[in-house]
Amino acid sequence: MEFQQVAIIAIIGAGAGLLSGLLGLGGAIVIIPALVLFLGYSQQMAQGTALMMMVLPVGALAAFQYYQKGYVDIKVALIMAVFFFAGGYFGAKFATQIPQDILKKVFSLLLVVIAVKMWLFDKH
Repeated sequence: MEFQQVAIIAIIGAGAGLLSGLLGLGGAIVIIPALVLFLGYSQQMAQGTALMMMVLPVGALAAFQYYQKGYVDIKVALIMAVFFFAGGYFGAKFATQIPQDILKKVFSLLLVVIAVKMWLFDKH
């Protein structure tokens, strides 16, 4: 692996970590598009790499900061984790069978829909 590629990967990781701690996002919104756009990964390779990165406790320090300030609902987090575990298995099984161009379009459309919903239909 070349130094330039390692530097790009480090910048992606640092940027995603900063945005994760600041805004609670990272994997899907920052890392996957960055791997596709800057390193030429396929959609499946970017998704798989981002998921593998999250297997490690990469968000532990950020989550702990939120927990210390009282901004974590442990019960909800545990319930979501159990169902994320199962849903992630079936989602990955399905995603690896979809052609990359279709998966990339579905992913992009989902990001746009989420952005429009949050921008125009915010619940207070």
